[in-house]
Amino acid sequence: MRTQVAIIGAGPSGLLLGQLLHKAGVDNIILERQTGDYVLGRIRAGILEQVTVDLMREAGVSERMDKEGIVHHSIELVFGGARHPIDVHGLTGGKVVTAYGQTELTHDLMDARKAAGLATVYEADNVRLHGFDGTNPQVTYEKDGRTHALDCDFIAGCDGFHGVSRATVKDRVTEYEKVYPFGWLGLLSDTPPVSPHAIVYGNSEHGFSLCSMRSMTRSRYYVQVPLTDKVEDWSDDRFWAELKRRVDPELSEKIVTGASIEKSIAPLRSFVAEPLRFGRLFLAGDAGHIVPPTGAKGLNLAATDVKYLSGAFIDYFKERSNAGIDTYSERCLKRIWKAERFSWWMTTLMHRFPGDEFGRKMQEAELDYLVKSKALSTAVAENYVGLPL
Repeated sequence: MRTQVAIIGAGPSGLLLGQLLHKAGVDNIILERQTGDYVLGRIRAGILEQVTVDLMREAGVSERMDKEGIVHHSIELVFGGARHPIDVHGLTGGKVVTAYGQTELTHDLMDARKAAGLATVYEADNVRLHGFDGTNPQVTYEKDGRTHALDCDFIAGCDGFHGVSRATVKDRVTEYEKVYPFGWLGLLSDTPPVSPHAIVYGNSEHGFSLCSMRSMTRSRYYVQVPLTDKVEDWSDDRFWAELKRRVDPELSEKIVTGASIEKSIAPLRSFVAEPLRFGRLFLAGDAGHIVPPTGAKGLNLAATDVKYLSGAFIDYFKERSNAGIDTYSERCLKRIWKAERFSWWMTTLMHRFPGDEFGRKMQEAELDYLVKSKALSTAVAENYVGLPL
């Protein structure tokens, strides 16, 4: 087989890249080691910056998002037993974020790819990347007991933190990482959100909490837990009780509880790989960087990578220009490090770090300054809705 761009990974970044290339007339094939159902079963973030919303529209797959996505105009910070709103919409001249689950976004992209008759090879085993330092890259993989070869012009590594793409060039990558000493216990439930137009971040003596939403009938909640905790340690009743004591009394009364659809514990880390280009192999999304979910940047950073990478490939094939390809890594990394900074700052500000009493006092001072300072509130709002490309 042959294609112009071989995309490794059928998560949102790989699917979005494939759809944008298809719209521009650039051939692509996606290889995914898991099944489609497994990919759709991943419970992930659901807050979209304007860049991500615009890309979905550009890709022609925004109909359901535009209909069902919920616009958020503000975030709220809970500390000291009280809530403090940050008017994101007003402080950024009208910019917003949209709540639309990553699972739904992935579903839309899968449906569009299937409708267009584009090739996605699921359960592709033993994927190997070859020849990307030259002009004739090739990807080999096993499927149904046979070995297949896919010749291409470029390889896009969109296969996540544990994928083969970065592992293939591990000895050529500089890795920067920070691992946090706690995780997020998340619960998904078919219950109305506690706030339809705001995301609520809590800093309490008991630890961090987050109240968010996927739709007007589905909510996502998180509480900070030690890394030693197990999901089975947390019944639904224990989770709801813990969440309620980490927010203000008024909000606690508004929380509608219900049976969990999914519960999981995710560790928090910051990670960046440099560079993101190796000849004709490019890393995008979680293959190149991870952010703590506190700043809602993971999916959006992946979309930014895809914006730059799709443009680079399209310019190459349509204009015979190497400019986008040659500057891809540098452009992405500038935005990535700014998002890493914001996510690190939000994580440091809102979580309780064991044994760090000085840090707790710094949090109190910073939070008090934040809600009273228009300048700092504006900086938070600008970062939250997404910095300009």
